[in-house]
Amino acid sequence: MEVKRVMREYMNYIDGKWVPSSTGETFKSINPANGEVVAVLAKSSREDVDKAVQAARRAFDKWRLYPAPRRGEILYEVGRILKERKEDLARLMTQEMGKVLTEARGDVQEGIDMAFYVGGEGRRLFGVTTPSEMPNKFQMAVRDPVGVVAAITPWNFPIAIPTWKLMPALVAGNTVVFKPASDTPALGAELVKIFEEAGLPPGVLNLVTGTGEEVGKALLEHPGVDVISFTGSTDTGSQVLTQTASKNKKISLEMGGKNAITVMDDADIDLAIEGILWSAFGTTGQRCTACSRLIVHKSIRDTLTEKLLSRIQNLRLGDGLDPETDVGPVINERQLNKIHQYVGIGREEGAKLLIGGDRATDGELSKGFFYKPTLFTDVDPNMRIAQEEIFGPVLSMITVNSLEEAIKVNNCTKYGLSSSIYTRDINKAFRAMRDFNTGIVYINHGTIGAEVHLPFGGTKGTGNGHREGAVWAALDVFTEWKSVYIDFSGRLQRAQIDIDKINIES
Repeated sequence: MEVKRVMREYMNYIDGKWVPSSTGETFKSINPANGEVVAVLAKSSREDVDKAVQAARRAFDKWRLYPAPRRGEILYEVGRILKERKEDLARLMTQEMGKVLTEARGDVQEGIDMAFYVGGEGRRLFGVTTPSEMPNKFQMAVRDPVGVVAAITPWNFPIAIPTWKLMPALVAGNTVVFKPASDTPALGAELVKIFEEAGLPPGVLNLVTGTGEEVGKALLEHPGVDVISFTGSTDTGSQVLTQTASKNKKISLEMGGKNAITVMDDADIDLAIEGILWSAFGTTGQRCTACSRLIVHKSIRDTLTEKLLSRIQNLRLGDGLDPETDVGPVINERQLNKIHQYVGIGREEGAKLLIGGDRATDGELSKGFFYKPTLFTDVDPNMRIAQEEIFGPVLSMITVNSLEEAIKVNNCTKYGLSSSIYTRDINKAFRAMRDFNTGIVYINHGTIGAEVHLPFGGTKGTGNGHREGAVWAALDVFTEWKSVYIDFSGRLQRAQIDIDKINIES
């Protein structure tokens, strides 16, 4: 008996109600593995954004006064529901963005981890107390919520990354307008449903789906938005800065990477290959922390290349729901074409293509957006394929003669997100930890695998100095410091001026 597939339909979520867009228009979310429609969603306008922001503004005055421990308890409930629905969400994720099911489960698990981790912050939200230079005076610094947060998230981690933004913002007492990527909006809607079910009051979290050009731009320009938290490409992040430069908003940007794994001559080569395969071709290379450069010591280059090539040849492409699949599709045809253009650029630049370099169109693969895992060798560090973010399963191998040269090559891009070194020499490891100019450094591990309780983010063109993940770092985006002085001396005491008049007995 044929099972009838149920079409998912989602509206916007504004002020605690699911409502259609003001235009009545919709758009489709497509499975990149086979072209099937996953869901139909509201195609929103500036009017919808305005309604969502106004709802968030109205809710802010009550939510900021809601006891922080109670805010945290709601996040605990979100975590419980996420855990309960982990498998269903993971399967939807594989259908909507393509990553293999095991990775989709990990994406949801990161959301669960964030819920329980950040929920505990409701009973902390630590400030600072310090002694005063004046007698009979107390002083402290406390965190205040900023106001309305616009959370603009990408498609490659459609549960994990939204939770990095939503949960610290909410536990601190802010309200949020959430715009998920237009390639993965169904997962954004399902996440908001969970917050609603967990008891979040109306207006505290609002969902508006649609394009970046319409919805994203409207959020950037809206005077009622106080904080913009954006994750996406460096080019788009630069546009965010340009469009908001005169609007006096707090801006947090998490952008691109051109991450490298360095393999030294004393490395465990087999261990390094495991990390390289996972970092370069996991999530089909569609992670901001994915490894797209492989820096290899000359003395082990041939051995490593032979072993790596053999493993790449055995990677299986297919639908991520198939347990035999190693590498799923890329997100859409536009990205597929971009990847192929970069492969052409690599050839033109003189890099040697060892494997891959083309779309995968055999059998069922012809229905989706599949690209063959690709390896270039003889890559110069200044080639475009070694400098520009490709965001696909393309790996460029660069040969070096020393650790000093490897450090120089690692640092010679405009990005600074993640880096890795494989070595058995503790001195080399510590020099890499000190000298790699990236926000994340791994020793004897690939470039991916960050945990939620350490800061996530990078240097240079990867961001604008803020971090996500670790609450004690992420809260700096979603709070303002307020310094409070309490003078119980009963007289005017002028700091810095009356310092010489202090009587220890007073």
